Amino acid sequence: MRKILFDVGHPAQVHNFKNIYWDLEKKGWRGLFVTKDKEICVELLERYNLPFIVLSKNRKGILKKILFLIKDIVKFYSILNEFKPDIVLNRMSIHATLLSKILRVKQISIADTENSLNLSLLTDTILTATSFKKSFGDRHLRYRANIELFYLHPNRFRADSTIYELLNIEKDRRYAIIRFVSWDAHHDIGQKGFSYQQKIELVKKLSEKVEVFISSEVELPSELERYKITIPIDRIHDALYFASLYIGEGATMASESAMLGTPAIYVNSLNDAGIFKELEEEGLFYIITDGREATLKAVDIIDNHSKEDYIEKRDNYIKRKIDVTAFMVWFIENYPKSVEIIRENPDYQLRFQ
Repeated sequence: MRKILFDVGHPAQVHNFKNIYWDLEKKGWRGLFVTKDKEICVELLERYNLPFIVLSKNRKGILKKILFLIKDIVKFYSILNEFKPDIVLNRMSIHATLLSKILRVKQISIADTENSLNLSLLTDTILTATSFKKSFGDRHLRYRANIELFYLHPNRFRADSTIYELLNIEKDRRYAIIRFVSWDAHHDIGQKGFSYQQKIELVKKLSEKVEVFISSEVELPSELERYKITIPIDRIHDALYFASLYIGEGATMASESAMLGTPAIYVNSLNDAGIFKELEEEGLFYIITDGREATLKAVDIIDNHSKEDYIEKRDNYIKRKIDVTAFMVWFIENYPKSVEIIRENPDYQLRFQ
């Protein structure tokens, strides 16, 4: 029996890897997830009934993160020795790339953020979307999709309209989803989004026109608490699919909204990723750094834009992309021969379109 270990450091990575796990399991593979106890990673793994081990709790502050990295490395070492995977699939985490390299375990790394740590020398193969602006040299291959299509490609996701019942609103009632982040990730240092007053103003303006639901990593101002979204953690993509608008500081949720045909306004000074530019060119995504300007744009979309137009743009975009999960399952099963196949003929991946 072949075995694969999935290293998870963010809730979105559970979504990235869950379908790969299920498809490989059907083919006789055994999989294991190793996760940080960060945000809702553990809850998602439990909800999807995925096998996992918790590496450590997420720590705030650079010094604590460095100190606990040593503990992560020690524990990950013991997990690798006990589980003995044939392949480690990771998102360029230090402990996964370093120890896989030392123990000579085959590893495939996926990157989607150009400003993340460059660990390319530690990994065997790096896969990114074609929109990714950096190059990692010979070990770097590109797939014709984006990271959100691992789980939101039409072959992988079907929206469930019972979300209206969970939101406690009438079916087809228009609503907007707002996202505020905590700004404690290493890549958030020095970045900014909405000010306190701009958050209040945004909700005030939108709530005059549509229902408003807020997803927040931080405690909300008391006057905004009643807008907090309270749905099961695995139903957020249903909520994004039927929304008339997404606006917020969270990059993942913004990109997810675009892939679901929901206009997305991303309000964050950290906004130079290649995928953002690609989605912006497709008319699915707006990058705005000023909170007041973003609020005006949100009102304009609600008043003057049709959701159907964004769905059509999304459909046209996805027609040119592949089912990246199907591609990854093939790539893993045939690794490392698959590297040479894609290197010699990048169009081979179009059979997964």
